Amino acid sequence: MRTLFMKQKMLSFNEKFAIKDEDGSIIYRVHGSLFKSPKSFSMVDQNDEQIGTVTKELFKLLPKFTVDVFDDSPILIEKEFTFFKPKYRIKSENIQIDGDWLDKNFDIYRGNKKIAHISEKWLAMSSTYEINIFDQSYEHLIVLLVAAIDFVHAEERAASSASNP
Repeated sequence: MRTLFMKQKMLSFNEKFAIKDEDGSIIYRVHGSLFKSPKSFSMVDQNDEQIGTVTKELFKLLPKFTVDVFDDSPILIEKEFTFFKPKYRIKSENIQIDGDWLDKNFDIYRGNKKIAHISEKWLAMSSTYEINIFDQSYEHLIVLLVAAIDFVHAEERAASSASNP
């Protein structure tokens, strides 16, 4: 098992941040686009090789994000229309999420195999995702999916703040 940590960010598409291991070593870096349309961010490994992207689709009634891991098939994250609590659907051929990913406590499955557990930890006065990876062959997919979920959280917080001044 490998454990990585990602501090929760008010992720904007012009931000840069790192995902670290238990020793504090940087394993991945995330770089957002500032003036690019559609808005996206990319993730690179320790060798600065790009492993995938997350893109927010423009001109949609409800937010929609595409998670494209270069060694796997794309995953879609779509907001569903609801009157009360925000609800999102993750669409993938072979990835399932069990648990409440909006509350940051969930498992990621590929088929019937549990490949990761994600939970929220409070470290140094900030909320941090603890990413426990059980099958490292899916590490790129898992880490990029968690970064995309964090962006969805940031979008929800921004929308909530704008509607409740």
